[in-house]
Order: sequence, then C-alpha cells, then structure tokens
Amino acid sequence: MLKNIFFPLIKGSHRKRQEHINESYAKLAQAQGYRSRAVFKLKEIQEKDQLIKPGMNVVDLGSAPGGWSQYARQVMGENNKLVALDIMPMEAQDNVHFIQGDFRDDAVLARLREALAGDPVHLVMSDLVPTMFGSKHLDYYAAHDLCELALDAAKTLLVPGGSFLVKTFQGEEFDSFHKDMGQHFEKVLIRKPKASKLRAYEAYILAKGFKSPRPAPI
Repeated sequence: MLKNIFFPLIKGSHRKRQEHINESYAKLAQAQGYRSRAVFKLKEIQEKDQLIKPGMNVVDLGSAPGGWSQYARQVMGENNKLVALDIMPMEAQDNVHFIQGDFRDDAVLARLREALAGDPVHLVMSDLVPTMFGSKHLDYYAAHDLCELALDAAKTLLVPGGSFLVKTFQGEEFDSFHKDMGQHFEKVLIRKPKASKLRAYEAYILAKGFKSPRPAPI
C-alpha cells in the first residue's frame, strides 16, 4: 500500500498565488533573455554553492528548452564542453552540443560519449520531468525512476570529485534516494530555490565529491 507520499493539493488562493509567481518568473526570464523561468532555480543554487566553474565539462539531462544550458555556458565561459540531452527538440545555442533522444537508450549514450570524445565530465545536472499520467502516485514514481536513472548516468560519466545536481520530489522514496547519494558522494545537500517554494514537493539534491569506485580485488 502506498503511503506518506507528499503531494499537497493546491487550491483556491494558493493556486492563484502559484500561478502569479510562475508568471512573474516567466516574465523576468523573458526580460533577461533566458529561455525558461527554471533558470532562476539553477542561478540561486549556483550563487549559494558555486557548482559551475570555468574549466568544467558539463552534461545537462532534460535540457529543453535550454535555460540551464544557457546559464551554465555563461558561467563556464566559451571553452570546455557542454553537452545537453532531451527527448524534446531544443533550439540551437552557441557552444552547446545538443543531442535529441532518450538518454536511457544505448545509442543516445553512445552519441554522448562521442561528443565528449574522452574528455572528463565534472558536473552532471538533471532537471528531468516525466510525462505525467494525472495520478499523483504514478507521477511520483515516474519522476523517482528518472532520478535513479540520472544518478546511474552520473556515476558512469563523472570523474572523481565531480558533482551532480538533480531535481527530486519529496515522498516515500526521497530519504532512501538521499541516503544512496551519500554512498557515492562526499557531501549531499538539499536545496529549495525560491522559484520552487510553492511546489512544496519539489526539491533539488546537490551532491559534491564523487567517490571513484574502488577497483575489484584481483
């Protein structure tokens, strides 16, 4: 039996307030030339934690419409690699290598590795959201599965010491996922940007200091 899933109902004035704030961030993004209001979530985390730095190579999962890649490239500068992936199309950006496809497909991962050409990945960031079924239970578990898959990708791609930022949804599996992250990273932080505040179930987990897997004993 499913229980303790934290998906609050948004009604009346609370829903109107959420819509107003979302609209405000959308207008601000447009005014500042960003592709989506989601950029302000990443921007706030960046200002607090300095996760993006010049000289990094970055992989952006669930990149469309491209706000996170756009902001990351500004912080990184024009050098080094930024590879963005999404199942949806994304308008081209300067110095961003975009791959359209499902990152769960081996062929898409092969294209990603080809784009990286053996260069190290220092940051994997994921703002992935699943196709919604309209059931809070199904939607929660679909979102959680994407978090797990993004973590698997990060463990495969990151160099030792690398970082991983992922959108998560608070619920039955949140604590276990957070704990699992701690097995693979030196520091694991929960972040709740202002742009996420009215979506009470939405949070971001920032993991730093990827622990390289120990070699198998001979």
